[in-house]
Amino acid sequence: MGRVVFLIGASGAGKTMVAQVLEQRAPWAGNTHYFDSIGVPSDEVMAAQFGGPEGWQRWATRQWMARLVGGDAALQLIEGSTRPSFIRAAAEPHRGLELRIVLLECSAEVRRHRLVELRGQPELATSRMDSWAAYLRGQADALGLPVLDTTRSTPEAIADEIEARSGPA
Repeated sequence: MGRVVFLIGASGAGKTMVAQVLEQRAPWAGNTHYFDSIGVPSDEVMAAQFGGPEGWQRWATRQWMARLVGGDAALQLIEGSTRPSFIRAAAEPHRGLELRIVLLECSAEVRRHRLVELRGQPELATSRMDSWAAYLRGQADALGLPVLDTTRSTPEAIADEIEARSGPA
């Protein structure tokens, strides 16, 4: 059935940058996907159709998993900000799937710099994002997931780690 690697983390952790580095490598053994590329609805739509952001995140994770397991490459890599429990629940019906979840994180100061200065998205540099990052770290620790700190590492070095962790189990 193949392998699915989820790169998760708070906004500004470096998920997209690392995925882009991997995607540009030749030969890259997998297909690369971006969680938010399916479109992120407004808060109002999330509330009305999904019961809020958490409901949308659960729904989107299931949608992505269905796409990924039907992909044509042996390795499907996706970056996004979703709960590990949603990923595991979405993968459960797909027997034989090799699933890896890797958390990318960075310091709060670096995350704020990336969001405000580099991405021009100061609306994301909030205490709520700090709490989300802490939640994801707690989940990664509780579930024994690998955690890669992007604070002082280059995207290329993190991509090397992801490639090393993406091989057969």
